[in-house]
Amino acid sequence: MSRARRIDTHQHVIPPRYADWMRDKGIRPGGIDLPSWSESAALKFMDGQDIQTGVLSLSTPGVYFGDVPEARSWAREVNEFCASVVTERPDRFGFFATLTLPDVEGALAEAAYALDELHADGIVLLANNDGRYLGDPAFEPLLEFLNRRSCAVFVHPGELPAPEVPGIPTFTADFLLDTTRTAISLILSGSMQRYPDIKFILAHAGGFVPYISYRILLTMLNAKNKAQQLWTMVDQKHQVPKQLAVMRQFYYDVALSATPAALPSLLEVADPDHITYGSDFPFAPVPAIGFITKQYEDFRMHSSLRAAIDRGNSEALFPRLKV
Repeated sequence: MSRARRIDTHQHVIPPRYADWMRDKGIRPGGIDLPSWSESAALKFMDGQDIQTGVLSLSTPGVYFGDVPEARSWAREVNEFCASVVTERPDRFGFFATLTLPDVEGALAEAAYALDELHADGIVLLANNDGRYLGDPAFEPLLEFLNRRSCAVFVHPGELPAPEVPGIPTFTADFLLDTTRTAISLILSGSMQRYPDIKFILAHAGGFVPYISYRILLTMLNAKNKAQQLWTMVDQKHQVPKQLAVMRQFYYDVALSATPAALPSLLEVADPDHITYGSDFPFAPVPAIGFITKQYEDFRMHSSLRAAIDRGNSEALFPRLKV
């Protein structure tokens, strides 16, 4: 196994009081039971997976359930809890601050507090918020703020605004579609062009984004009535349409996606400097993470690329973690 001292950009936190709140509501994120979490369990896991630092984030369903004051109160509590964990072990933990979308006013206030007072390493946003994706015009004030701050924004999938399929947990495929939908929303809305200084990190290798990148390209061209120009606008070096460059603006973590089936598609589309290691602990069982990590370590890639994914690319995103 590689002595990688990895930085894990997709590691979750479940504060005890938040866990009680979720269980009281009967919520099973992604269609599975809420796992237990503790700082000691997280450290034991990281030590067993060659992870030096885990950047913690709250998973779906976040804190918004239609009650704005409630969402604001819980976002503040979760963020202060995460900040306390980081204060105790700044070498082992970072955190993405939780916001209150679709409550934009509350999100702006909490983002400023978390970044300026709690020194959050970035922001976590759900792909859809009460059924609205991140390219929604209503969210522009928040995107403008995050762009001014050159913020790292971890985009995590949520429950699709659609009925579940009986017998199929939503984490299996719906999560991947949710991430894909919000990436396309950001592209087609022009948000990626208007807010180029936001470092969007798409969970799980971007969902279906790499695999359907040319389908997204056709949608972009069709929207501008330029489909007939597809093969006349080619990057001569890479021999791909220049519009695919927008896919290379995104960052992608490899949580549950560092496999021989998924990595070739990701490596074809993503900028090599925009791929980060991710585990999805504790929602993914440790044996499953170990199995996929072994697939990743056995995958043939240049040692410099592996080092970048394991640590170097995240050091560029989070300079305080650089050693």
